[in-house]
Amino acid sequence: MSATLATVHRHDNLPFYEERVDLACAFRWTARLNMHEAVANHFSLAVNDDGSQFLMNPNQKHFSLISASSMLLLDANDPSTMERPDAPDPTAWGLHGSIHRLLPHARCVMHVHSIYSTVLASLADSRLLPIDQNCATFFNRYVIDNDYGGLAFEDEGARCARLMQNPKHRVMIMGNHGVLVIGDSVADTFNRMYYFERAAETYIKALQTGQKLRILSDEVAEKVAEEIEDYPGQSERHFEDLKILLSRQEPDFLN
Repeated sequence: MSATLATVHRHDNLPFYEERVDLACAFRWTARLNMHEAVANHFSLAVNDDGSQFLMNPNQKHFSLISASSMLLLDANDPSTMERPDAPDPTAWGLHGSIHRLLPHARCVMHVHSIYSTVLASLADSRLLPIDQNCATFFNRYVIDNDYGGLAFEDEGARCARLMQNPKHRVMIMGNHGVLVIGDSVADTFNRMYYFERAAETYIKALQTGQKLRILSDEVAEKVAEEIEDYPGQSERHFEDLKILLSRQEPDFLN
């Protein structure tokens, strides 16, 4: 954690404090960007080697109020989780619990119903065509779920996890639902979610013009996606600056 943030620690005795701070920052910025869904939607972060233990936001708490100490520490293999007095939202347990149980490479999981990603997920053709650099970033790096079956309880969560087995697929466009993004860290996942929403906005607005789209070739789109993947430190620097800004403006997220 940066020296700027280290001076305002409140709960160093909390387990996985720095991970909690990262998640709290992601929630607050998601609310600021109007990508939240009030007290719905969830982010989670694995904290052990096999990914089965994870932090997640509590049931029915607004993103803009979440702080480091708010996080639940859950075990994806504990069948008694929903009997806890602080049990998570059952759909969050179904979706995030299944992914952390079945996909060890999904260290962080973010699910939102952000406007443009959800508009894209509502189209009969939910592909994100590579019409600009942001869109090309996701070329061949997402999967589309065409079989939405209702709220994401455990069966639905397990089905979604199976769709994300290819480590190359870091985004799931959830047809008729929203978007799910996975990554190696909070910074990596938040950055990917942010740019996917930006790309979806550009694409939807381009469609609204009714004009013919200028679509990049597969070769150029793949080249861009690979170059972005190899671009050093961008997600970490982006997120570190967000934490610094938030520590100045809403320091209670560190509590």
